[in-house]
Amino acid sequence: MNWILLVAAGFCEVVWAVAMKYSEGFSRLLPAAVTFVAMGVSVWLLALAVKDLPVGTAYAVWTGIGALGTAVAGIILFREPAAAGRIVCLLMIVSGIIGLRFFSGK
Repeated sequence: MNWILLVAAGFCEVVWAVAMKYSEGFSRLLPAAVTFVAMGVSVWLLALAVKDLPVGTAYAVWTGIGALGTAVAGIILFREPAAAGRIVCLLMIVSGIIGLRFFSGK
């Protein structure tokens, strides 16, 4: 269950990052509100997950999911570059997340 909370926290991380982009420097009310709500939910879910998961592992996975998801969203939604080197680096993040899941001892 803690891993599910952690993954949900990571997805909320992606939501707030994308919403922040759409907020245009917090000048658009709805995306700005989504940003702050998703930030709060993300941190709350992370706090629940670290009750039973190692904090270093949980934080690394949380930020990894956020970084990976936000980069993929940027490629899809904002036409950011999808260069081969960038994709390889994103795959390394995925392998790190998977490795931390299996070697965390929880």
